[in-house]
Amino acid sequence: MPLPSLLGVFAHPDDEALLAGGVLAQHAASGSRTAVVTSTWAPESHRAAELADATAALGAGAPRMLGYADHRIPDSAPNRPRLCDAPLDEVIERLVCHIRQFRPEIVVTHDPYGQLTGHPDHRHTHRVTTLAFTAAGLEHLYPDAGEAWQPKALYAATHPRCALGDLGPLLAGVNKSVLSLPDEMVTATVDVRPWLDSKWSAILAHRSEVAKERPLPALLSRLPDKTRNRIIGTEYFTRLHAEKSACVLTQLMA
Repeated sequence: MPLPSLLGVFAHPDDEALLAGGVLAQHAASGSRTAVVTSTWAPESHRAAELADATAALGAGAPRMLGYADHRIPDSAPNRPRLCDAPLDEVIERLVCHIRQFRPEIVVTHDPYGQLTGHPDHRHTHRVTTLAFTAAGLEHLYPDAGEAWQPKALYAATHPRCALGDLGPLLAGVNKSVLSLPDEMVTATVDVRPWLDSKWSAILAHRSEVAKERPLPALLSRLPDKTRNRIIGTEYFTRLHAEKSACVLTQLMA
C-alpha cells in the first residue's frame, strides 16, 4: 500500500538527498507520489542537471526549481535576486503554486536553525515553507496560484544532539558550525538503511560538490563505508504541524 504523498522543499541541490533522501526513496518505493522543490540555482545551471540525476535516483521525478540565487554564489542564478533578497510574497506565491499543483499530504523542509551549518538559505527556506504550507490551503490567498490545497502535515528535517556522533567532528574539522536541536524536539526517527543505495546514489549525483573539499557530499565520499552508512542511515524530523487525523511520519515509518 502506498505511503502518503511527500513533497520536499529545500534550499540547494543536494539538500534533498542529504536530509531526506531515504524517506523520499522509501515513499517512492511504496508507490506514492514524491517530488522536490529547490529554492536556489537556475534551471539551466550545472547543479540543476545534477539535481535531476539525484531526484531520479530517489524516484522523485523532475526537479522543481524556484530559480533564485544562492546567498553566497550570486552567479548561481544570473540576473535573479538571491533567495533571501527576493520579495517574500513572491517567493511564497511561487512555492504555493507548486504545493497546489502537486497536492502532497506531507511537506518536509529545513529546521529553524537551517540544519547543522545554519546556512541563510536553509533558514529562509524554512520560513517560506511554513508560511506557504498554511497559505496553500486558503483560497483567497494567491488565487492565481491554483486551487487551494491543504497538506495534512509539515515536518522539519533536523539533527538531534544525541545523533551528532561522527557527523559533528566531520563538520567541525572543516571549520563549519554544528547546530543541533534538543533530543526531545525530534518526533520521528527513521531507519533508512533499506534505501541507502538510492540515497547514496543521489548524494553522489551532485558531482560538483563531491569534487570539492568542504561540502558534506565530499566529506562523506572520503569516509569508510561503515562510518558513512552510520551517518546517513538514519533521518530525523520534527513535526511542525499535523491534522489530528493525519498519518504522520512516526506512524508511517517506525
